[in-house]
Amino acid sequence: MPNISDAKASANKRWDDQNKDKKKLYRYRSYSRKYVRELADLEDLEELTTMIKQRKIEIESTQ
Repeated sequence: MPNISDAKASANKRWDDQNKDKKKLYRYRSYSRKYVRELADLEDLEELTTMIKQRKIEIESTQ
């Protein structure tokens, strides 16, 4: 990995510190996509499908 300048490292740290929730969301989204693509078996995917449908209903009912 190439070295980055001190200014860029400092800017990255500032962004990370100011955007903890956004960073957490990006990380969890990435983990979930990797799980679905590479690790989940059929039973896992069926459970996730059910969970997604339930979550959609919850979100739609609050709008």
